[in-house]
Amino acid sequence: MRWDNLTDGDGAAAPALFAADAVTTRTFDSPGFRGITFHEIRARSIVNRVPGASRMPFEWTVNPYRGCTHACVYCFARKTHSYLDLDTGLGFDTQIVVKVNAPELLRRELASGRWRGEHIAMGTNVDCYQRAEGRYRLMPGILTALTERANPFSILTKGTLILRDLELLRRASRVTDIGVSVSVGFTDPELWRTVEPGTPSPQRRLEAVRTLADHGIPCGVLMAPVIPFLGDSPERLRATVRAIAAAGATSVTPLVLHLRPGAREWFTAWLARHHPHLSRRYETLYAGGSYAPRWYQRRITGMVHEFADEYGIGPYRPGAHRGVREAPPAPADAGPGPGADAGSGSAAGVPDQLTLL
Repeated sequence: MRWDNLTDGDGAAAPALFAADAVTTRTFDSPGFRGITFHEIRARSIVNRVPGASRMPFEWTVNPYRGCTHACVYCFARKTHSYLDLDTGLGFDTQIVVKVNAPELLRRELASGRWRGEHIAMGTNVDCYQRAEGRYRLMPGILTALTERANPFSILTKGTLILRDLELLRRASRVTDIGVSVSVGFTDPELWRTVEPGTPSPQRRLEAVRTLADHGIPCGVLMAPVIPFLGDSPERLRATVRAIAAAGATSVTPLVLHLRPGAREWFTAWLARHHPHLSRRYETLYAGGSYAPRWYQRRITGMVHEFADEYGIGPYRPGAHRGVREAPPAPADAGPGPGADAGSGSAAGVPDQLTLL
């Protein structure tokens, strides 16, 4: 493993995030962690600046973990494991880096005279409420440090473990601006079991949305990802939006699957095993790069917004969740595609799809 001189992957020269002698490797025999290796490290920094080229609406993130036991086959963050010379496939799912000093480090960095109290986003790389959090309990200390400084923050998660910290979230909401979003891309149980095997079920996630709302924490849902040819039929989109509305979500934002290097290879291998008849269609749809073409994104967005109107739930609104931005332009040769107006910036008045990360 390449621990020495590790940077955050943006190519900038920086001191190592941690030294080789700061790594402790552990395994646990409990059923929920069998086959998973945890690399406990003492990080040198925890508040990370987002590279300017990302076009994110926030500049700072906190990520207490690297790697994720959710094991989502499409996870864009798989590439980050290669910075440690770790495997981006199974290794990403089973080799988890834990920054055990994250709460104390965050408290120190927030107290620095250089820190200006800017918004901090969490869950934008890997899930801060993945199963490992149940053992390491880093988020209570992180939330407490943010609350002590009245520092605004947002959380994106697929984990129902966030409910453990409900009272801490309520306490934070009294002193600063917070945002919570839960990711639910579909409600089909068979699709969930194969593409997100380590996550709580979509139904349990939606129950968490309801619980948060009932306790005064407004929660939006990122309908992410909408998976082409498997979760994008009008019937499935309507069923998902209906369930999201019934859960009391404040908004719904559809995000079409994007396949970056690292994730693309792992997802493509999964597709060849489970749905080989779709491989050629994916090659065509994603021939222009990591993102589906704009005409496809707009079609999905248009349908979801139509169903959202039908069930009385709004789409994403500026300020509802800081971790959302417009998708990058589709390749010039992607063409307008079905239903798109080649001469306008949107299809039939539908805004460009929003996307995370």
